[in-house]
Amino acid sequence: MASEEAAIAAIQRPHKRHHEYTYRLPTPPRILVPPPTLTENMPQLSVGGAAEGQDYDLDTSFLKEMNLDSVVQKNTLLEWAYERRRQAQMILPWLYLGPMTAARDREFLTREGITMSLAIRAKDNSLNGAVLAGRAANLEVVTIEAPHFFNLIGHFSQATKMINQHVARVRKVSSANGNAQLGKVLVFCESGNEKSAAVVAAYLMETLDNFDHIKSMQVCQAQRFCVNFDDTIKNILRSHWDILQARRSVAHSRSELVQSTLLNNNLQQVASHLRVQNAITMKPKRTIEDIMDYEDTEMGEDMDPSDALRFSGRDITPFQDA
Repeated sequence: MASEEAAIAAIQRPHKRHHEYTYRLPTPPRILVPPPTLTENMPQLSVGGAAEGQDYDLDTSFLKEMNLDSVVQKNTLLEWAYERRRQAQMILPWLYLGPMTAARDREFLTREGITMSLAIRAKDNSLNGAVLAGRAANLEVVTIEAPHFFNLIGHFSQATKMINQHVARVRKVSSANGNAQLGKVLVFCESGNEKSAAVVAAYLMETLDNFDHIKSMQVCQAQRFCVNFDDTIKNILRSHWDILQARRSVAHSRSELVQSTLLNNNLQQVASHLRVQNAITMKPKRTIEDIMDYEDTEMGEDMDPSDALRFSGRDITPFQDA
């Protein structure tokens, strides 16, 4: 009886919602990037076969010779000062990230040996002061127009291509002169913390081995602590990482298909060569006509001399009259 009363009371009790309704648009899950701390281990940097699947043919094997073991700063949180946000920081030995003020600093450009400045700007006539300063310093100046963050994803691979082509070209010219020098590129936007930081993070994903969007943002933040990767930029970089994985998977499948085709062609050529050799070395079998002609031929004709000695003095007549 008590159980029946409890069941009735449960039915009559108004239903209680565990989660409140919301009318906002659904959002993707947050992407957490570990901040650079004293206890956080920074990922190792290595250049290898990460360029597989890129749509340009460029030899960047010389980048493997660079020592990247001690590039990432480990105590940025303690050593960072507010004034450093107006300066540019080295992300890789050939890549710098900074604001517009660093691109206009002639002393900095000369001291660090910057040979190219890449401006990420919202429209054509923005950041003109930094662009003119780079040209006055005899730098190669390249601009990418991206009014919104979502426009960046279509320029990531383009920026990587321009950076690698410049570094390789400067190294080739320097090697011809006998001086081993590496070109250096400064990527900047107005603040150096958002659009240009996203371009640099995408470059790390395309150039370094086994480097996803999390590691790229983590390394950029470790070198330049003031970068701002909001949820929009994080999701854009994650989408670019998915595109890179798909592109490399397709390139790997094509490479395996080409290797398989070459192997099959080689095997067919070897088999054809063996058939020709066998046809030359092997004597053809006697046909039935050859056998009949041989039987019709008398024994004495075309007889071998050794066989003639064996049959000399013998009477080989099969039937004789008694």
